[in-house]
Amino acid sequence: MRVHSRYRRRLADLAIAGRRVLIQLMVRRFFCTDASCDRKIFAEQIGLASRYARRTDLAGGVLETVALALGGRPGARMTDALEVPVNRMTLLRVIRRIPDRPVQAPEVLGVDDFAIKKGQNYATILLDMATHRPIDVLPDRTADTFAAWLRQHPGVRVICRDRGGNYAIGARAGAPNAIQVADRYHLWANLGEAVEKTVLAHRACLHPPEPTTGSQLEPAPVQTAPPPDGVRDVHGRDRPLVTRTQERYAAVQTLLAQGKSLSTICRELNLERGTVRRFARAESLDELLFKATHRVTKLDPFKAYLIERWNHGQTDAAALFRDLLEQGYQGGKLTVRRFLHQFRGHQHVPRPGPRPIKPRHATRWIMTRPDRLTDADQACLRQIRDCCPELDRTADYVRAFAVMMTGRQGGNLEHWFTTIEGDDLPALRSLAIGMRRDQEAITNGLTLRHSSGAVEGAVTRAKAIKRAMYGRANLDLLRKRILAQH
Repeated sequence: MRVHSRYRRRLADLAIAGRRVLIQLMVRRFFCTDASCDRKIFAEQIGLASRYARRTDLAGGVLETVALALGGRPGARMTDALEVPVNRMTLLRVIRRIPDRPVQAPEVLGVDDFAIKKGQNYATILLDMATHRPIDVLPDRTADTFAAWLRQHPGVRVICRDRGGNYAIGARAGAPNAIQVADRYHLWANLGEAVEKTVLAHRACLHPPEPTTGSQLEPAPVQTAPPPDGVRDVHGRDRPLVTRTQERYAAVQTLLAQGKSLSTICRELNLERGTVRRFARAESLDELLFKATHRVTKLDPFKAYLIERWNHGQTDAAALFRDLLEQGYQGGKLTVRRFLHQFRGHQHVPRPGPRPIKPRHATRWIMTRPDRLTDADQACLRQIRDCCPELDRTADYVRAFAVMMTGRQGGNLEHWFTTIEGDDLPALRSLAIGMRRDQEAITNGLTLRHSSGAVEGAVTRAKAIKRAMYGRANLDLLRKRILAQH
C-alpha cells in the first residue's frame, strides 16, 4: 500500500460559541498492492463523518432530530438559529433517508384511522399496545388492506379497534383467531349521541315551571306585547332565521326523497356540505328550530333588565346601552337596538319566563357521574327526571351501562340490550340494534382490560405532525415522521 494522492474534504459541524464551524481535512488516497484485490485505489476513512457526507455525524444527528421534530420550513428556521443552516428540502431528504424499522406483529394490536384530507383521504395507523409505539401506517382504511397486512404479519392475538365496520371485516379475514376488542371510549360516545337525540325528542320537558306569585299578580295594562317565543317576534311574525330554516329543511328533504346525493344538493342549493348534512340528518324540523331559536348571546343576562327599564318608560336604546356597559355588557349597540325594536308601539312588555334548559346541558348531567355534579345540577336533573318518565328511564340505562363499563361486567350486556329493545325510546333502541351487530367485540371491550386509549393518543400526534407539514404532508413523508418520532 502506498500513497496515490491527496484531496480536500470540507465538513460542516455544530457551531461553537455561536459561530459556524467548517472542518477542512486533507484526505489521502492509496494504491492497493495486493494483486488479488479488486479495488486498486481507495481513500482513507475518518471517524468524523460517513462516506460522501458533507457534515459530521454529530451535525447530521442534530439535523435529523430537527427535521423529525419540526419538518421543512420550521426546521430550516431552527437550523439558521443553530448556525447550521440548511435548506428546507434538505431536511425533507434527511427524513426520507431514515431507514424503516423492521415490522414485527405484536400480540396486542391497536388500529384506527386519521384523515390525510378530511372527508376524502384517510390512512390507518397501527400500534403496538405493549409499547404504545406506531409500527406501521397503511395508505387507506379499507378492510382488504388491513386484512392483507395481518396475513403478512401473523401472530396478532388481540385487536383493539373502534366500531368501524371495515376494521372488523379486515380483522376477521386477516386474523380470524384474534380477539376483537371494541374501544370503551367510542361506546360511551355512541351512547352519549343516543342520549342527546332522546333529550331533543323530549325537549318540551326541559322548560322549567313558570313562577307563580298568587294574588300578587297585577293586571296587564293596555297595549301589552307578548314576550317573544323564539319562533315569532312580538308582532306575531316569523323570525327570518326561522323562515330560512323551514325553507332549507323542506328543500333538502325534497331533494333527498328524489334520491340525490349530498354533493348534488350542495351544488343545487349553494350550501356548504356541513349545512346540508345537518338538515339531512335532522329527525324533525322541530329539532332544527329548537337549536336555531335557543342560541346563547351576550345580551341574554341583560334582557330582563332591559324589559324592566322599558316598562318604566325608558325607551332610549343609546341610554340603555350605556347602562349595560356599566353592568359589564360586552356586546354591541346594534344588538341592543334590534332587541328593543320589537317592542316599539307597546307600553308594557311582560318579563320573559325562565329560559328552558339546554339539551346539551341535560345530556351532560345524564352522562356525568352523580357525585361529580354540583348541587344545582343535581337539582335540575332531578326536576327533569320527575317531569319526564322517558328521560328518567334514559338516565337509568346510562347508569347501568356505566356500571358495566367501569366494573368490567360485559356479561350483563345482553340483559341491557333486551331491556332497551322492549322500551319506547327510539334512539336508544337504534343504538342497541347497531351494537348487536358487534356484540362479541363490545362484550370483550366491557370485560377485558385492553383499551384503545393509546391509539387515540397516537392519532392525535399524527394529526399534529400532518398539520405542521402544511401542503407537504404526502403519505410517504408523513409515514416516516410518524414512525421515526417514537
